[in-house]
Amino acid sequence: MAKFYLIGEHLSHSHSPAVHAMFGNPNYTLKELAPDEVEHFIKHGDYDGLNVTIPYKKTVIPYLDELTDTAQKLGAVNTIVRRSDGTLLGDNTDYFGFSYTLESAGIALGGKRVLILGSGGASKTAAAYACDAGAASVTIVSRTGEINYQNVYERCADTEIVINCTPVGMYPQSGAAPVWLIRFPHLCGVVDMIYNPARTRLLAAAKDLRIPAVNGASMLVAQAARGHEHFTGQSVSKQKIEQIVRALSQKNENVVLIGMPGCGKTTIGKALARLTGKKFVDIDAKIERSAGKAIPEIFAAEGEDAFRRLEHEIICRVGAEHGQIIATGGGAVTRQENQYPLEQNGRIVWLQRSLEELPTEGRPLSHKDTLAEMYRMREPLYRVFSDMQIPNDGTPEEVAARIAKELHYEIIGD
Repeated sequence: MAKFYLIGEHLSHSHSPAVHAMFGNPNYTLKELAPDEVEHFIKHGDYDGLNVTIPYKKTVIPYLDELTDTAQKLGAVNTIVRRSDGTLLGDNTDYFGFSYTLESAGIALGGKRVLILGSGGASKTAAAYACDAGAASVTIVSRTGEINYQNVYERCADTEIVINCTPVGMYPQSGAAPVWLIRFPHLCGVVDMIYNPARTRLLAAAKDLRIPAVNGASMLVAQAARGHEHFTGQSVSKQKIEQIVRALSQKNENVVLIGMPGCGKTTIGKALARLTGKKFVDIDAKIERSAGKAIPEIFAAEGEDAFRRLEHEIICRVGAEHGQIIATGGGAVTRQENQYPLEQNGRIVWLQRSLEELPTEGRPLSHKDTLAEMYRMREPLYRVFSDMQIPNDGTPEEVAARIAKELHYEIIGD
């Protein structure tokens, strides 16, 4: 039986096995290697093909018998094939993956002033493609280079396209961004090679600025498709790549329900979880388990500020995970710092229900303000947080089905 691996240093959150399984290759697994193990495994390991990721894309080159023209041009290898005579061929499919990503996102580099963040192997791929695509200029930013993160805003104020090739913003440090996009007034496109989280801080900023942007999920699938062709000799169509990108996105995406207390987030969330096969998570229930007491008791004993701090901690932990239906508390939107943790891997749905139908018993803030006043204060916050609005005007199953349809999800439950 043929054996295929992804080798790297830290791989526990890689989506590669799932992607290759979708291509029809179930014999693909992760293999973490320490630096001193790489040479021996490349030379003597039991495998038919390898993908290579950080930090070994250059490390493996001396142990290979031949490189493709693309691998030689980029000075990095991400795919190794053991040929029938036992020799090892190294290729770089990242170039194809990167070109596919920009083309599918409609981000053209021709005639544009391109700023590339980072100077590693991924940066070389992006720079090579930008030059081939006819970019007006290509500038690489590094921590110690002539253009660095201290002077980039002054030296590159006319930047039109930003491409992030650094790990800044990658899970589990998903709260960081390498640059402030608002400092580039001519910006018209953003590419982030990171795909976990699906929406990095950089991409969240692009969304806020209404700038076209794309993450690295398409690149992951497209480069894997080219690797699969090397491994199996079977061609992969662009339609198949698009299908797998959508399937992977839907599998990993969270759906976050926000809205007024009592609007049905928990009930509809559970119904939506049954329809989609995703795990249901109730933020309020997690808060109560963490605190060891009911939410009204937390408010009474410690006050709202203490509750909101705990709520934020739970939201950060839950939002970093994938494939969930998340029901938030009605006041989660009152803390702006909750928005990014919720949107980093998910789409946020504002569940709307008429005020006359909202229950108030047992809800800690319902006695402090009237529901109408509470809604007046929170309505603009729900609007800012949400990606879509869905009225709760039917049965839980009907509303859940409407959400699934709006998100283009395949319904797998009853």
